[in-house]
Amino acid sequence: MKSAQKQTSLTWLALFTTTGTLVCCAIPIILVTLGMGATVASMVSTFPFLITLSQHKVWVFAISGVLLTLSLWLMYRPGRSCPTDPDLAAICTKTQRWNRRIVWFSVILWGIGFFAAFLALPLQIWLES
Repeated sequence: MKSAQKQTSLTWLALFTTTGTLVCCAIPIILVTLGMGATVASMVSTFPFLITLSQHKVWVFAISGVLLTLSLWLMYRPGRSCPTDPDLAAICTKTQRWNRRIVWFSVILWGIGFFAAFLALPLQIWLES
């Protein structure tokens, strides 16, 4: 049961860090692309930590990527099994199902953030030339 609790904690931590990548990099870039630069300016003045996150986006993405990789490994590692007790097995199965949903949602968020932070501008420049 302790392993399931550790996995759940790591899954939520991975979701939190990938949401940070989305907030620091993807959302501002998307808003500016849509012509909502004033909204981004308002966000930055309200939440000044966004500037710090954006300045260290390589570290933010690297740490969240490592946490996601660790979460995926914990979830799909060989030899994982639920208890034989029917009640505990039902709880374990339900927890695993939710963990998978959260981790894959986090992977999607991380991918969107990575694309917006590192690939969108070079791709736009390449397409315009």
